[in-house]
Amino acid sequence: MTAWDAEVDVAVVGGGACGVMTALRAARDPSLTVAVFEKSTREGCNAAISSGSLAAGGTRWQAAAGIEDSPERHAEDILRASGDEEWRPVVEALCTAAPEMVHWIADTGYPIELGTDMPRAGMTARRLHTDTGRQGGARLMRHLRALLERRDNIAFVDEAPVTDLLGDVTGIVVSQNGSVQRIRAGAVVLAADGFAGNHALLKEHLPHLGTPFYGGVSTSTGDALGWALRLGAQPRNMGAALRSGLVVVDHGTRVSPALPFNGAVLVNLHGERFVDEESKGYSSMAGVLRHQPGERAAMIWDATAMAATRESEMMRECLAAGAIHDRPTIEALAASLHRTPQQTEKALTPLPGRRHLTAPYHLAWVTHGLLATQGGLVIDPSGRVLTATGDPIPGLYAGGGTACGLAGAHSDGYLSGNGLLSAFGMGWLVGNDLATGHGRRRAP
Repeated sequence: MTAWDAEVDVAVVGGGACGVMTALRAARDPSLTVAVFEKSTREGCNAAISSGSLAAGGTRWQAAAGIEDSPERHAEDILRASGDEEWRPVVEALCTAAPEMVHWIADTGYPIELGTDMPRAGMTARRLHTDTGRQGGARLMRHLRALLERRDNIAFVDEAPVTDLLGDVTGIVVSQNGSVQRIRAGAVVLAADGFAGNHALLKEHLPHLGTPFYGGVSTSTGDALGWALRLGAQPRNMGAALRSGLVVVDHGTRVSPALPFNGAVLVNLHGERFVDEESKGYSSMAGVLRHQPGERAAMIWDATAMAATRESEMMRECLAAGAIHDRPTIEALAASLHRTPQQTEKALTPLPGRRHLTAPYHLAWVTHGLLATQGGLVIDPSGRVLTATGDPIPGLYAGGGTACGLAGAHSDGYLSGNGLLSAFGMGWLVGNDLATGHGRRRAP
């Protein structure tokens, strides 16, 4: 018989986007005790280093801006990009929850606005919502973790990595301060990041990515996947990832995804324009750059494009890092490309319907990077982990990087905002389910 060191109703593995939202929603039932075990806030989570953009269709900000959108339209955009019809129930559940969730976040005091200046490939409406100061995911995570502190029935335990599941999901093993604790729980929620920081798993599932720059967190080791697979859970879309074709060479910062929609062009080492920049999301663009000479290209834009994007968190970081180079004339730009001014002018020729770039110019050499994985466990629309026969494993939920994401079988299917939609959204759904008592066994 296992000797328990503590007992809770809900044990959440991971204190990132999914874990925090799960706890906040589940704790609405004051009779529940919820414990969130975080590997390390010092090392961070993927949500905290993200742009913090929340994708939602049918919000009050869209209505105020005269933008027609809906959860149904949002879901169709995602499924069109991913081609993953089998995942439709999960996608529709997340898109249905998204506007209510974003409204709730704003109503807790978080300053949200619609990013009308944030066009993205694959989106048929402007639906990315961001904080008014464009400070990114770190600000959002600080806000939500502060909300945890107001709940007497939530414990947030930092520097407490979970190392295993116990028995038939009756509890977890936690390492803290050099000691091992066994925590009994009525339900366990696997809300850890994915496996992008695990070289062995990357080699097994994502060898086609080559050797991208890694822009995720060190804590993305995929441990929770192994625990769940041992219990009969099923993996899905393990060859998909969230990539970026906007990573600045030698800096690791990223330029804004809105640049191509403001006229920016990509020119490779041969001085050639090789892609319709607006046709690719930043994840699929990574695959294009991976096969260019030197696995890099010059992103070139002008003052008009800079004015439209410079206040984003990404561009502020690039400017602060000295990752953007100014070129006052076409001759100076051509010298950076090792081409003649005539060749450079030809490369900058706008596609039909696009505007012509004018001097002065800005340039950043970009390459492909890996931010997070998109493969994970098969779940139902409530976040319950399913076996190969489609049966839920009693008391076990998953979300965030541990659950299968929304990109489909390939990285090209990722749309901007999918990561936080999946993480925060599944936390919302799982927490609501737990608050109603579904799928949860009360700890005695």
